Amino acid sequence: MSAAKLRSSAWGYGLSSPALLLFLALLVVPLGLTVLLSFNAFDYSSGIQAGQYTLGHYLSLVTDTYYYEIFFRTFWISALVTLLCVLIGIPEALVLSRMGAPWRSIFLILVLTPLLISVVVRAFGWSLLLGADGLVNQGITALGGQPVKLLYTPFAVIIGLVHVMLPFMIIPVWTSLQKLDPAAEQAALSLGASQWTVFRRIVLPQIMPGVLSGTLIVFGLAASSFAIPGLLGGRRLKMVATMIYDQYLAELNWPMGATIAVALLLINLLVMLSWNRLVERRYKRALGV
Repeated sequence: MSAAKLRSSAWGYGLSSPALLLFLALLVVPLGLTVLLSFNAFDYSSGIQAGQYTLGHYLSLVTDTYYYEIFFRTFWISALVTLLCVLIGIPEALVLSRMGAPWRSIFLILVLTPLLISVVVRAFGWSLLLGADGLVNQGITALGGQPVKLLYTPFAVIIGLVHVMLPFMIIPVWTSLQKLDPAAEQAALSLGASQWTVFRRIVLPQIMPGVLSGTLIVFGLAASSFAIPGLLGGRRLKMVATMIYDQYLAELNWPMGATIAVALLLINLLVMLSWNRLVERRYKRALGV
């Protein structure tokens, strides 16, 4: 390798070193310490046993059906939230992309505005709507019906998560739509293709990178969400994030909390990488790549 290339390589590493150090300090080191903590022995009478390591926390996690139930609930709710965000977000992004100025900018701001409001504030807003004396039940009672239990149910958690996660689906899809050539749609329509055929065979394959990005973001955030399940699901409807919180602050069993956190991370990575590979394969097949 020539001296010029060596200098160029060293200069590149030098420029990227602050970002790498920040990455190591804020992500790799805390994650490594969490993994190490998950192997520490724990006793309720004396706390964490320094220098003593065990696989007992992981064995409890894979043998106790209590944890299975909570992990299953977390992932089916996250999958349903992702599906609803896809069904709502794609049409909304399509409408947004076809708007003219100034309406496009106005509605884009409306889509992004909820991100400026705290998740806790939005969760309390939904609790006021879905509570026993909330506006929804007041409307049902006014129409002659009986109040329905909505708060502290999976329905409330799903509604809250969809509200929070929807912008993360709309924006990637809308960005992909900006790269779409309108002439391709017009050519297909002029040749007699229906609107559904144009969407299925021309639009959808080309916006799949945006859909893939949106689904990965929404699923990952929903599976690890704490505020919405904690405030709208209550103490009985536990999800993995609320269970981790209980282990750390209620049980004071930090090693078990770290074990659950590591398991959540690994399962999330497995699901997301599998989904990414599946969608990318179908995307390349659809485009004939």
